[in-house]
Amino acid sequence: MRLKIVHGWKDVPAEEKGAAVALGNFDGVHRGHQQVIAEAAKAARELKVPLGVVTFDPHPRRLFRPTEPAFRLMTIEQQARLLSDLGVDFLYLLPFDFEMATLDDRAFAERVLHQGLGIRHVAVGFDISFGKGRTGSPQAMKAYGEELGFSVSVAEPVANRDGEKFSSTGVREALRAGHPEEAARILGRPFAIEGVVRRGQQLGRQLGFPTANVEIVDYVVPKLGVYATRTRLPDGRVIPGVANLGNNPTTGEVETRLETWLFDFDEDLYGQVIETQLIAFLRPELKFDSIELMIQQIRCDETQARAIVAPQF
Repeated sequence: MRLKIVHGWKDVPAEEKGAAVALGNFDGVHRGHQQVIAEAAKAARELKVPLGVVTFDPHPRRLFRPTEPAFRLMTIEQQARLLSDLGVDFLYLLPFDFEMATLDDRAFAERVLHQGLGIRHVAVGFDISFGKGRTGSPQAMKAYGEELGFSVSVAEPVANRDGEKFSSTGVREALRAGHPEEAARILGRPFAIEGVVRRGQQLGRQLGFPTANVEIVDYVVPKLGVYATRTRLPDGRVIPGVANLGNNPTTGEVETRLETWLFDFDEDLYGQVIETQLIAFLRPELKFDSIELMIQQIRCDETQARAIVAPQF
């Protein structure tokens, strides 16, 4: 991965300054976000400078609404990989703490972008707001750019055929409603959950369908149920499968987790990081009266999932 992660905006080395950057939260790096990054990339080529993305970690919502349910669409690691694929050289992770929250829009532009990162250009979305009280706007950023010596471009909205603008909120709503295909249309790729494979009850292995269990942690929780999936392994292989996202009501309630049965696969994945794409929602999570009925349903789920993600089998 070519991208370098830069933590913070103070004491940034000279060789990591002077980029053309895209500014935003970029949770999901959806098609609207990609338009902002494309604007920054165009400027980077013209100015012959590195391409950067400026975002916040943690997400500002964590500071202002700490009791809200988990909502993230990706981990920092997933975000970095996707941005690297888009040609980004630097990912600037700005700590969103109380100091950052108290900077007004002018102070943010001057102290963080100009003095701290030494940016040459900033691309923003048409609806961006920044600074304390979210008083900054694209027009304000243009004014600060003229004063401080960096250029500014504003990306136009990207929408679907019905004119609905692509947004991270739209992705979350689609996932919570059990429509991963709609989430994928906004993202430009399937939504994926990444995490370390943990040891579970191993009941699935005893019954003939071993699962790789991953905790949800900070992710938005999609509709609980069974999904056709594709899982990327650490070595790059992609394995089709079927997964239950839920709490295991039949065999004992657990914290919400993703339990993925990888088809035609029998290797030890414990302790490894895998990334599972939710391709299609098959059915809601159910509580069965017996293990036998659960096995029958899982076999039906397998047939349905194979037809979607592994039709050659």
